[in-house]
Amino acid sequence: MFRNIFRSHVASMAAGASAAAFVGSSYFSRHNIDNDNARCEKKADDASTVVGLLQGLTESMKRVEVTLGTANLSSDSSKSQRHGIDVVLGAQWGDEGKGKLVDMLSQEYDVCARVAGGSNAGHTIVVDGVKYKFHLLPSGILNPTAVGLIGNGVVVHLPSFLKELDGLAENGIQHKGRVFISDRAHLVFDFHQDVDGTLEYRLGRHKIGTTKKGIGPAYASKISRNGLRVGDLREWDYFEQRFRALAEHHIRSYQGLEIDIEGQLEYYKSIAPRVLSMTCDTIELTNKKYKEGKKILVEGANATMLDIDFGTYPFVTSSNPSVGSVLTGLGVSPKKLRGIYGTVKSYCTRVGEGPFPTELDTDEGVGHHLANVGAEFGTTTGRPRRCGWLDLPQLKYSATINGFTSLNLTKIDVLTGLDTISLGVAYKHKGQYLATMPASLAELKDVEVEYEIMPGWKEDISQCREFDDLPENCKNYIHRIEEIVGVPIRWIGVGPNRLDVIDRGEEFETE
Repeated sequence: MFRNIFRSHVASMAAGASAAAFVGSSYFSRHNIDNDNARCEKKADDASTVVGLLQGLTESMKRVEVTLGTANLSSDSSKSQRHGIDVVLGAQWGDEGKGKLVDMLSQEYDVCARVAGGSNAGHTIVVDGVKYKFHLLPSGILNPTAVGLIGNGVVVHLPSFLKELDGLAENGIQHKGRVFISDRAHLVFDFHQDVDGTLEYRLGRHKIGTTKKGIGPAYASKISRNGLRVGDLREWDYFEQRFRALAEHHIRSYQGLEIDIEGQLEYYKSIAPRVLSMTCDTIELTNKKYKEGKKILVEGANATMLDIDFGTYPFVTSSNPSVGSVLTGLGVSPKKLRGIYGTVKSYCTRVGEGPFPTELDTDEGVGHHLANVGAEFGTTTGRPRRCGWLDLPQLKYSATINGFTSLNLTKIDVLTGLDTISLGVAYKHKGQYLATMPASLAELKDVEVEYEIMPGWKEDISQCREFDDLPENCKNYIHRIEEIVGVPIRWIGVGPNRLDVIDRGEEFETE
């Protein structure tokens, strides 16, 4: 059980009592409150009221229970029978290995869905020596009995979508009747991609690091209310009128932009029957499948630190790749969510620009080891990824936003061979500890990361299939992550192949 994870860090139950007393006293001290003069006032969430104090103490006690391993974080065997939608999300800056977990889980699901982003996502799955690269389609479509959904929150570049489908067919993956696109999903046109590249070029050294797939400009059209949706292809006259207006708007807005309006209209008219054969109201379909008791898995794209609201803005994507996008991008109630699985590498990587507190030099030393042993090149762009130590303040921030029920820790085998491993455990700015990720990029860029140095391991772990098979130092590294973040790690990736995973079971999930 997860409650036993931290027992090696606890000398006795007396330590728990002492810790509880410390939390209580530190809580009062932190809020400058006199225990004898605590008041009961109208605002129950005010830390200076009795009710507020009790709420704060309750939360602090919960954190102590997690740290000491006495919290009831696991559920009984009925959890596996509980109906709901499960979600796999990226917990860092993307490229964490979400696709591998989705591929493994999807064999047991009836529906696999994408809910946000577009072809800027990239998941690579290797099956029987064949490499599949997914950008728009949920990789769960490799399950021959699963239905693949592209929800209303996704922006779709239809040429890329059809090319991806054709690639699957060439490799013997039959998808007819198993792939559905939301009629509410917005379209990415070629000129959106041209504009994306132009805007990035104009930024010069201040560039965002976009994939130039047209995602941002397409979402801009959506928000400006002059975009087109997949379902508009049903009414050709309406589609044509809207397309002409949108294209002319972009030509006026971007000097030198050329759009073959007639050629584009001819292309979209030619593919309309094929696209419309897969188009439906995915909101109705998803909720119908849910009512029928079907198992639904959402495959997140990108990651929390690239979220337009929660990420390192403006060095972010143009959508919400955090848990909220499941609701808005699929059209389901939050009551229907069950497992929320955060995928995190055993170290950190990032593609593109923006602050990266734990970054290492990839030309030498540990940074070079991580980049080369981890084969850190982007699936979508092929760009080399920036590499660094695991950043736990960032991971705690991601867990707060998404409410992860468990973590999927990937590529821990890449750390094999290192003499010591540094674990980023806290941020300091101008000598003061920070409670969370700062919104200010200037502040984040200047943070000092406080590290814990842990001993590494030399043993080959690629054949390990049980947690106890791992070297002691590797297990200690995993325990320390759980201890600080307060979320159990259920899956542990020990190698590049799809079966190189340790699954510790549902008892390593929280409610």
